[in-house]
Amino acid sequence: MRLTAWHGLGAAGLAAAWLGFAGLAPARAAAPPPQPAQGPGGVGDRSATIVKRAVGRASAATFAFYAAGAAPAEGRPVVIFLHAWGAPNPQSYGAWIDHLARMGNLVLFPRFQEVNRTRPADATANAESLLKAALAELASDPDAKPDPKRVAVIGHLAGAPLALNLAAGAKEQDLPAPKLVFAVMPGGIASNPKARGIALKDLAAIPAGTMVITVIGDRDARAADAAARRILREASAVPPERKLFVRALSDDHGFPALTATLAAPAGVESGYDGGAIKLPPDPKDQKAPPFKWSADMALTGEQQTLVSQINNARTDALDYLAFWKTFDLAAAAAFSGADAGALKNNARFSDMERWTDGWPVKRLAVETPRAAPQPAPTPAASSTAPAARSSTAPARR
Repeated sequence: MRLTAWHGLGAAGLAAAWLGFAGLAPARAAAPPPQPAQGPGGVGDRSATIVKRAVGRASAATFAFYAAGAAPAEGRPVVIFLHAWGAPNPQSYGAWIDHLARMGNLVLFPRFQEVNRTRPADATANAESLLKAALAELASDPDAKPDPKRVAVIGHLAGAPLALNLAAGAKEQDLPAPKLVFAVMPGGIASNPKARGIALKDLAAIPAGTMVITVIGDRDARAADAAARRILREASAVPPERKLFVRALSDDHGFPALTATLAAPAGVESGYDGGAIKLPPDPKDQKAPPFKWSADMALTGEQQTLVSQINNARTDALDYLAFWKTFDLAAAAAFSGADAGALKNNARFSDMERWTDGWPVKRLAVETPRAAPQPAPTPAASSTAPAARSSTAPARR
Protein backbone atom coordinates (compact mmCIF):
# COMPACT_ATOMS: atom_id res chain seq x y z
CA MET A 1 0.00 0.00 0.00
CA ARG A 2 1.41 3.42 -0.93
CA LEU A 3 1.61 6.16 1.69
CA THR A 4 -0.51 9.17 0.75
CA ALA A 5 -0.60 11.18 4.02
CA TRP A 6 2.00 13.69 5.29
CA HIS A 7 3.50 14.41 1.92
CA GLY A 8 6.19 16.59 3.50
CA LEU A 9 7.78 13.63 5.26
CA GLY A 10 9.88 10.95 3.69
CA ALA A 11 9.56 7.28 4.57
CA ALA A 12 12.20 7.66 7.31
CA GLY A 13 10.30 10.59 8.84
CA LEU A 14 7.03 8.67 8.81
CA ALA A 15 8.70 5.69 10.48
CA ALA A 16 10.20 7.88 13.21
CA ALA A 17 6.87 9.63 13.78
CA TRP A 18 5.02 6.33 14.01
CA LEU A 19 7.54 5.01 16.55
CA GLY A 20 7.15 8.22 18.55
CA PHE A 21 3.34 7.94 18.64
CA ALA A 22 3.57 4.30 19.60
CA GLY A 23 5.99 5.06 22.45
CA LEU A 24 8.61 2.73 21.00
CA ALA A 25 12.38 3.27 20.83
CA PRO A 26 14.06 2.83 17.44
CA ALA A 27 15.32 -0.73 16.94
CA ARG A 28 19.06 -1.23 17.24
CA ALA A 29 21.08 -3.83 15.36
CA ALA A 30 22.44 -6.70 17.38
CA ALA A 31 26.15 -6.47 18.21
CA PRO A 32 28.63 -9.33 17.71
CA PRO A 33 29.74 -11.36 20.73
CA PRO A 34 32.60 -9.84 22.75
CA GLN A 35 35.96 -11.43 23.39
CA PRO A 36 35.74 -14.19 26.03
CA ALA A 37 36.91 -13.01 29.45
CA GLN A 38 39.11 -16.07 29.90
CA GLY A 39 40.11 -19.38 28.35
CA PRO A 40 40.73 -20.08 24.65
CA GLY A 41 40.40 -16.88 22.62
CA GLY A 42 40.11 -14.91 25.85
CA VAL A 43 41.77 -11.83 27.25
CA GLY A 44 44.55 -13.72 29.01
CA ASP A 45 46.70 -12.11 31.69
CA ARG A 46 45.69 -8.47 31.26
CA SER A 47 48.02 -7.37 34.07
CA ALA A 48 51.13 -8.77 32.36
CA THR A 49 53.75 -6.50 30.83
CA ILE A 50 54.75 -7.81 27.42
CA VAL A 51 58.42 -7.82 26.51
CA LYS A 52 58.96 -6.68 22.91
CA ARG A 53 62.45 -7.20 21.60
CA ALA A 54 64.42 -8.17 18.53
CA VAL A 55 67.11 -10.84 18.38
CA GLY A 56 69.67 -11.45 15.69
CA ARG A 57 70.87 -8.34 13.90
CA ALA A 58 69.36 -5.43 12.02
CA SER A 59 69.57 -7.09 8.61
CA ALA A 60 68.37 -10.48 9.89
CA ALA A 61 66.08 -9.97 12.87
CA THR A 62 63.36 -11.95 14.60
CA PHE A 63 60.91 -10.15 16.89
CA ALA A 64 60.22 -11.90 20.19
CA PHE A 65 57.23 -11.25 22.45
CA TYR A 66 56.51 -12.75 25.87
CA ALA A 67 55.23 -11.82 29.32
CA ALA A 68 57.81 -10.18 31.59
CA GLY A 69 59.20 -12.26 34.42
CA ALA A 70 60.73 -15.69 34.79
CA ALA A 71 59.36 -18.41 32.54
CA PRO A 72 57.87 -21.58 34.05
CA ALA A 73 60.35 -24.35 34.89
CA GLU A 74 59.38 -26.29 31.75
CA GLY A 75 59.77 -23.18 29.56
CA ARG A 76 57.26 -21.37 27.40
CA PRO A 77 55.36 -22.88 24.47
CA VAL A 78 56.74 -21.41 21.24
CA VAL A 79 54.43 -19.91 18.61
CA ILE A 80 56.17 -19.04 15.33
CA PHE A 81 54.13 -16.42 13.45
CA LEU A 82 54.76 -16.17 9.69
CA HIS A 83 53.26 -13.09 8.05
CA ALA A 84 51.63 -12.56 4.69
CA TRP A 85 53.81 -11.49 1.77
CA GLY A 86 54.37 -7.75 2.00
CA ALA A 87 53.27 -7.45 5.67
CA PRO A 88 56.51 -7.87 7.68
CA ASN A 89 55.56 -5.48 10.49
CA PRO A 90 54.22 -7.35 13.57
CA GLN A 91 51.93 -4.36 14.14
CA SER A 92 49.58 -5.78 11.49
CA TYR A 93 49.04 -8.87 13.67
CA GLY A 94 49.60 -7.12 16.98
CA ALA A 95 46.22 -7.98 18.49
CA TRP A 96 46.72 -11.72 17.92
CA ILE A 97 50.35 -11.57 19.07
CA ASP A 98 49.31 -9.73 22.23
CA HIS A 99 46.72 -12.44 22.95
CA LEU A 100 49.27 -15.22 22.42
CA ALA A 101 51.84 -13.56 24.68
CA ARG A 102 49.26 -12.96 27.43
CA MET A 103 48.34 -16.65 27.24
CA GLY A 104 51.91 -17.50 28.28
CA ASN A 105 53.49 -18.21 24.88
CA LEU A 106 56.81 -17.07 23.49
CA VAL A 107 55.92 -15.57 20.10
CA LEU A 108 58.63 -15.44 17.42
CA PHE A 109 57.99 -13.26 14.37
CA PRO A 110 60.88 -13.75 11.89
CA ARG A 111 61.33 -10.91 9.44
CA PHE A 112 62.00 -13.20 6.49
CA GLN A 113 61.09 -10.61 3.86
CA GLU A 114 62.38 -7.15 3.04
CA VAL A 115 59.63 -5.73 0.85
CA ASN A 116 60.69 -5.27 -2.77
CA ARG A 117 64.12 -6.76 -2.00
CA THR A 118 63.41 -10.42 -1.16
CA ARG A 119 62.51 -13.15 -3.63
CA PRO A 120 59.79 -15.64 -2.66
CA ALA A 121 62.22 -18.42 -3.56
CA ASP A 122 64.49 -17.29 -0.70
CA ALA A 123 61.80 -16.93 1.96
CA THR A 124 61.93 -20.48 3.35
CA ALA A 125 65.70 -20.46 3.82
CA ASN A 126 65.51 -16.99 5.37
CA ALA A 127 62.87 -18.08 7.88
CA GLU A 128 64.80 -21.24 8.79
CA SER A 129 68.02 -19.30 9.36
CA LEU A 130 66.32 -16.60 11.43
CA LEU A 131 64.50 -19.08 13.65
CA LYS A 132 67.58 -21.21 14.24
CA ALA A 133 69.52 -18.12 15.38
CA ALA A 134 66.64 -16.80 17.53
CA LEU A 135 66.04 -20.09 19.33
CA ALA A 136 69.77 -20.49 20.01
CA GLU A 137 69.99 -16.97 21.46
CA LEU A 138 66.87 -17.29 23.61
CA ALA A 139 67.60 -20.81 24.91
CA SER A 140 69.68 -19.46 27.80
CA ASP A 141 67.32 -16.55 28.60
CA PRO A 142 65.45 -17.42 31.84
CA ASP A 143 62.53 -15.16 30.93
CA ALA A 144 62.02 -16.23 27.30
CA LYS A 145 63.08 -19.90 27.78
CA PRO A 146 61.59 -21.60 24.69
CA ASP A 147 60.32 -25.16 25.19
CA PRO A 148 61.44 -27.06 22.04
CA LYS A 149 58.93 -29.83 22.76
CA ARG A 150 55.97 -27.45 22.43
CA VAL A 151 56.26 -25.58 19.14
CA ALA A 152 53.39 -24.45 16.91
CA VAL A 153 53.51 -22.48 13.66
CA ILE A 154 50.90 -20.01 12.42
CA GLY A 155 51.11 -18.95 8.78
CA HIS A 156 48.87 -16.38 7.07
CA LEU A 157 48.54 -16.33 3.26
CA ALA A 158 52.12 -16.81 1.92
CA GLY A 159 53.18 -17.54 5.50
CA ALA A 160 51.10 -20.74 5.32
CA PRO A 161 53.27 -22.60 2.78
CA LEU A 162 56.31 -21.37 4.71
CA ALA A 163 54.84 -22.94 7.85
CA LEU A 164 54.47 -26.28 6.04
CA ASN A 165 58.02 -25.99 4.68
CA LEU A 166 59.38 -25.43 8.19
CA ALA A 167 57.61 -28.56 9.39
CA ALA A 168 58.85 -30.59 6.41
CA GLY A 169 62.45 -29.44 6.79
CA ALA A 170 62.74 -29.27 10.58
CA LYS A 171 64.85 -32.42 10.95
CA GLU A 172 67.16 -31.51 8.10
CA GLN A 173 67.62 -27.95 9.43
CA ASP A 174 68.04 -29.07 13.05
CA LEU A 175 64.98 -27.10 14.14
CA PRO A 176 62.44 -28.34 16.69
CA ALA A 177 59.61 -30.15 14.92
CA PRO A 178 56.32 -28.29 15.34
CA LYS A 179 53.49 -30.21 16.95
CA LEU A 180 50.94 -28.00 15.16
CA VAL A 181 50.85 -26.24 11.79
CA PHE A 182 47.98 -23.74 11.65
CA ALA A 183 47.65 -22.48 8.06
CA VAL A 184 45.25 -19.53 7.79
CA MET A 185 43.97 -18.39 4.38
CA PRO A 186 46.83 -20.23 2.63
CA GLY A 187 48.08 -18.70 -0.60
CA GLY A 188 51.11 -17.56 -2.53
CA ILE A 189 52.14 -21.10 -3.50
CA ALA A 190 54.17 -21.44 -6.69
CA SER A 191 52.38 -23.57 -9.27
CA ASN A 192 55.69 -24.93 -10.57
CA PRO A 193 59.42 -24.52 -9.78
CA LYS A 194 59.77 -21.54 -12.15
CA ALA A 195 56.53 -19.78 -11.19
CA ARG A 196 56.22 -16.80 -8.87
CA GLY A 197 55.49 -17.72 -5.24
CA ILE A 198 56.61 -19.99 -2.43
CA ALA A 199 57.68 -23.40 -3.68
CA LEU A 200 56.49 -26.21 -1.43
CA LYS A 201 59.00 -28.71 -0.12
CA ASP A 202 58.13 -32.39 -0.10
CA LEU A 203 55.32 -32.21 2.45
CA ALA A 204 55.38 -35.98 2.77
CA ALA A 205 58.38 -35.34 5.05
CA ILE A 206 56.12 -33.79 7.72
CA PRO A 207 56.09 -36.29 10.61
CA ALA A 208 52.94 -38.34 11.17
CA GLY A 209 52.54 -36.95 14.68
CA THR A 210 52.09 -33.37 13.46
CA MET A 211 48.63 -31.82 13.62
CA VAL A 212 47.84 -29.86 10.42
CA ILE A 213 44.86 -27.49 10.38
CA THR A 214 43.87 -25.17 7.55
CA VAL A 215 41.43 -22.30 8.08
CA ILE A 216 39.83 -20.36 5.23
CA GLY A 217 36.94 -17.89 4.90
CA ASP A 218 34.02 -17.70 2.50
CA ARG A 219 35.00 -14.45 0.73
CA ASP A 220 37.50 -14.56 -2.16
CA ALA A 221 37.98 -18.15 -1.03
CA ARG A 222 38.49 -20.13 -4.24
CA ALA A 223 42.30 -19.95 -4.27
CA ALA A 224 42.57 -20.43 -0.50
CA ASP A 225 40.28 -23.46 -0.69
CA ALA A 226 42.43 -25.08 -3.38
CA ALA A 227 45.66 -24.26 -1.50
CA ALA A 228 44.30 -25.65 1.77
CA ARG A 229 43.22 -28.91 0.18
CA ARG A 230 46.55 -29.24 -1.63
CA ILE A 231 48.44 -28.78 1.64
CA LEU A 232 46.35 -31.39 3.42
CA ARG A 233 46.69 -33.80 0.51
CA GLU A 234 50.47 -33.46 0.10
CA ALA A 235 51.18 -33.87 3.82
CA SER A 236 50.59 -37.54 3.12
CA ALA A 237 52.45 -38.99 6.12
CA VAL A 238 50.06 -37.21 8.48
CA PRO A 239 46.96 -39.41 8.94
CA PRO A 240 43.47 -37.95 8.38
CA GLU A 241 42.71 -38.06 12.11
CA ARG A 242 45.41 -35.43 12.65
CA LYS A 243 44.11 -33.03 9.99
CA LEU A 244 41.21 -30.56 9.84
CA PHE A 245 39.81 -28.29 7.15
CA VAL A 246 37.99 -25.34 8.75
CA ARG A 247 35.90 -22.67 7.05
CA ALA A 248 34.84 -19.44 8.79
CA LEU A 249 31.50 -18.09 7.57
CA SER A 250 30.54 -14.45 7.14
CA ASP A 251 27.47 -13.30 9.09
CA ASP A 252 25.57 -10.03 8.60
CA HIS A 253 22.80 -10.66 11.11
CA GLY A 254 23.90 -7.65 13.16
CA PHE A 255 26.22 -4.66 13.02
CA PRO A 256 29.07 -4.53 12.36
CA ALA A 257 28.86 -7.55 10.10
CA LEU A 258 31.42 -10.32 10.38
CA THR A 259 33.18 -10.79 7.04
CA ALA A 260 35.59 -13.70 6.56
CA THR A 261 37.94 -12.15 4.00
CA LEU A 262 41.56 -13.05 3.26
CA ALA A 263 42.69 -10.20 5.54
CA ALA A 264 40.38 -11.17 8.41
CA PRO A 265 43.08 -12.84 10.57
CA ALA A 266 45.04 -9.58 10.80
CA GLY A 267 44.34 -7.07 13.55
CA VAL A 268 46.39 -3.90 13.93
CA GLU A 269 47.80 -3.04 17.34
CA SER A 270 50.14 -0.02 17.26
CA GLY A 271 51.95 -1.15 20.40
CA TYR A 272 53.59 -3.88 18.30
CA ASP A 273 55.05 -1.60 15.64
CA GLY A 274 58.33 -3.16 14.58
CA GLY A 275 59.71 0.29 13.81
CA ALA A 276 59.60 1.14 17.51
CA ILE A 277 61.56 -1.97 18.56
CA LYS A 278 65.30 -1.43 18.66
CA LEU A 279 67.15 -3.78 16.33
CA PRO A 280 70.59 -5.19 17.22
CA PRO A 281 73.24 -3.55 15.03
CA ASP A 282 75.01 -5.38 12.25
CA PRO A 283 78.70 -6.09 12.82
CA LYS A 284 80.80 -3.16 11.65
CA ASP A 285 82.96 -5.34 9.44
CA GLN A 286 79.99 -7.02 7.77
CA LYS A 287 79.45 -6.10 4.15
CA ALA A 288 76.02 -6.38 2.60
CA PRO A 289 75.89 -8.97 -0.19
CA PRO A 290 75.49 -7.57 -3.70
CA PHE A 291 71.88 -6.83 -4.52
CA LYS A 292 70.32 -8.02 -7.75
CA TRP A 293 66.72 -7.03 -8.36
CA SER A 294 64.21 -9.40 -9.94
CA ALA A 295 60.58 -8.84 -10.89
CA ASP A 296 59.16 -11.27 -8.35
CA MET A 297 60.47 -9.08 -5.51
CA ALA A 298 57.88 -6.41 -6.29
CA LEU A 299 54.33 -6.67 -5.01
CA THR A 300 51.65 -7.10 -7.64
CA GLY A 301 48.67 -4.75 -7.69
CA GLU A 302 46.52 -7.43 -6.08
CA GLN A 303 49.11 -7.97 -3.36
CA GLN A 304 49.31 -4.25 -2.67
CA THR A 305 45.54 -4.09 -2.21
CA LEU A 306 45.60 -7.06 0.14
CA VAL A 307 48.49 -5.62 2.17
CA SER A 308 46.55 -2.37 2.52
CA GLN A 309 43.60 -4.34 3.91
CA ILE A 310 45.88 -6.22 6.31
CA ASN A 311 47.50 -3.00 7.53
CA ASN A 312 44.08 -1.51 8.30
CA ALA A 313 42.39 -4.59 9.79
CA ARG A 314 40.56 -4.34 13.11
CA THR A 315 39.70 -7.15 15.48
CA ASP A 316 36.21 -8.58 15.85
CA ALA A 317 34.48 -11.80 16.87
CA LEU A 318 36.01 -13.65 13.92
CA ASP A 319 39.44 -13.00 15.42
CA TYR A 320 38.50 -14.02 18.95
CA LEU A 321 36.43 -17.08 18.06
CA ALA A 322 37.34 -18.28 14.55
CA PHE A 323 41.13 -17.80 14.69
CA TRP A 324 42.44 -17.21 18.24
CA LYS A 325 40.16 -19.67 20.03
CA THR A 326 40.58 -22.43 17.45
CA PHE A 327 44.36 -22.05 17.55
CA ASP A 328 44.42 -22.12 21.37
CA LEU A 329 42.33 -25.29 21.47
CA ALA A 330 44.35 -26.90 18.67
CA ALA A 331 47.68 -26.09 20.33
CA ALA A 332 46.51 -27.55 23.65
CA ALA A 333 45.39 -30.71 21.86
CA ALA A 334 48.58 -31.03 19.80
CA PHE A 335 50.86 -30.47 22.80
CA SER A 336 48.98 -33.09 24.82
CA GLY A 337 49.08 -35.69 22.03
CA ALA A 338 45.34 -35.62 21.27
CA ASP A 339 44.20 -35.96 17.67
CA ALA A 340 42.14 -33.61 15.55
CA GLY A 341 39.06 -35.78 15.87
CA ALA A 342 38.75 -34.73 19.51
CA LEU A 343 38.74 -31.10 18.36
CA LYS A 344 36.08 -31.72 15.74
CA ASN A 345 33.87 -33.42 18.33
CA ASN A 346 34.35 -30.57 20.79
CA ALA A 347 31.28 -28.34 20.35
CA ARG A 348 33.26 -25.37 21.65
CA PHE A 349 35.73 -25.59 18.76
CA SER A 350 33.18 -24.66 16.08
CA ASP A 351 30.88 -22.54 18.26
CA MET A 352 30.87 -18.80 17.46
CA GLU A 353 28.60 -17.78 20.37
CA ARG A 354 25.67 -15.39 19.90
CA TRP A 355 24.77 -11.90 18.77
CA THR A 356 23.52 -9.70 21.59
CA ASP A 357 19.90 -10.43 20.62
CA GLY A 358 20.50 -14.12 21.28
CA TRP A 359 20.73 -15.22 17.64
CA PRO A 360 23.64 -17.66 17.08
CA VAL A 361 26.56 -16.54 14.96
CA LYS A 362 27.17 -18.92 12.07
CA ARG A 363 29.27 -21.81 13.29
CA LEU A 364 32.58 -22.83 11.76
CA ALA A 365 32.35 -25.58 9.16
CA VAL A 366 34.81 -28.31 10.18
CA GLU A 367 35.79 -31.26 7.97
CA THR A 368 38.14 -34.19 8.30
CA PRO A 369 39.85 -34.51 4.90
CA ARG A 370 39.57 -37.82 3.14
CA ALA A 371 42.57 -40.08 3.06
CA ALA A 372 44.51 -39.89 -0.19
CA PRO A 373 43.75 -42.88 -2.43
CA GLN A 374 46.50 -45.48 -2.35
CA PRO A 375 48.07 -46.44 -5.69
CA ALA A 376 47.04 -49.81 -7.01
CA PRO A 377 49.63 -52.51 -6.18
CA THR A 378 51.84 -53.60 -9.03
CA PRO A 379 51.34 -57.32 -9.73
CA ALA A 380 54.40 -59.30 -8.68
CA ALA A 381 56.26 -61.03 -11.47
CA SER A 382 55.19 -64.67 -11.70
CA SER A 383 57.84 -67.31 -11.17
CA THR A 384 56.39 -69.08 -14.17
CA ALA A 385 56.68 -66.26 -16.67
CA PRO A 386 55.70 -67.00 -20.28
CA ALA A 387 59.33 -67.04 -21.33
CA ALA A 388 60.14 -69.66 -18.73
CA ARG A 389 57.10 -71.73 -19.57
CA SER A 390 57.98 -71.71 -23.24
CA SER A 391 61.12 -73.70 -22.53
CA THR A 392 59.04 -76.67 -21.45
CA ALA A 393 56.18 -76.30 -23.87
CA PRO A 394 56.17 -78.44 -27.00
CA ALA A 395 57.57 -76.64 -29.99
CA ARG A 396 55.16 -75.52 -32.63
CA ARG A 397 55.88 -76.31 -36.20
